[in-house]
Amino acid sequence: MTALERGMMLLCCPLGQSEVKPLSGAEFMRLERALFEKSDAEGEVTPQALMADGIDPDLADRICALLDREELLDRYLAKGRQLGIGVLTRLNPAYPRVLLSKLREHAPMVLFYRGDAALLQSRCVGLVGSRKLSPMGEAFARRVGALCAVEGMSLVSGGAAGADRAAQQACSALEGSVIVFAADRLMDHPQQAKTLYCSEEGYEIAFSTPRAHSRNRLIHAFAERTFVAQCTHGSGGTWTGTVENLKKEYSPVICHKDGSKAMQALQDLGAEMLDYEDLTSVLFPERAQEKA
Repeated sequence: MTALERGMMLLCCPLGQSEVKPLSGAEFMRLERALFEKSDAEGEVTPQALMADGIDPDLADRICALLDREELLDRYLAKGRQLGIGVLTRLNPAYPRVLLSKLREHAPMVLFYRGDAALLQSRCVGLVGSRKLSPMGEAFARRVGALCAVEGMSLVSGGAAGADRAAQQACSALEGSVIVFAADRLMDHPQQAKTLYCSEEGYEIAFSTPRAHSRNRLIHAFAERTFVAQCTHGSGGTWTGTVENLKKEYSPVICHKDGSKAMQALQDLGAEMLDYEDLTSVLFPERAQEKA
């Protein structure tokens, strides 16, 4: 890991300190020029030096406190290696370019992963949906997962109960590849063949609703297209994540045509609709629509 990557981790990761407020990606990128080009690379980074570069005094103190955690970073990385957890910063060539191109400053500064990192370079189809599913919603999710395996696409999802797990189980049953952007403790997920677990911020951070909503953008952005098995109108992570995708155009959205108010609203926002019977491919679902 280069010195610049270490600096990125010090500034942008809590490193197990819940009371610490790291820089956001947007904050880091705004400060990058001042921190790494204007400041004397050979000199000590001090609040005074940062303020001389035009940085607010409170932020300058915060930056210095974050950077003064070298030993903590070494311990954090060492523990991660013992747990089989790897790290990719935005500066690493193996970091998925698709996240940078679609999310820009909102892409994670650092990705933590456990499992087959080569899957980050694979072609992916996304699946999102409610935790509580109707029988048809579950069937739709399972078919997406199975088709991913059959057609050689990795399934990317969130690992949550309901649609996510139904699709993941169907994909894995046919020896397909699965990528999970987790909203809970990465270290709790077992290492499995053809499976990759990823998270932002850290590997020991527990589940929270804000984390779950935040990771949804990663699913939508990582996928070539995103299928929605079921959704609650106006609320929940599936709704908010899909609406954000449709507004920012992370990936094309294909909704299960289940007659619900939520799916009709998503269609009005630009999503495509697909009957369960017409779901015969995750690569070219539009062909089924053309036949219809």
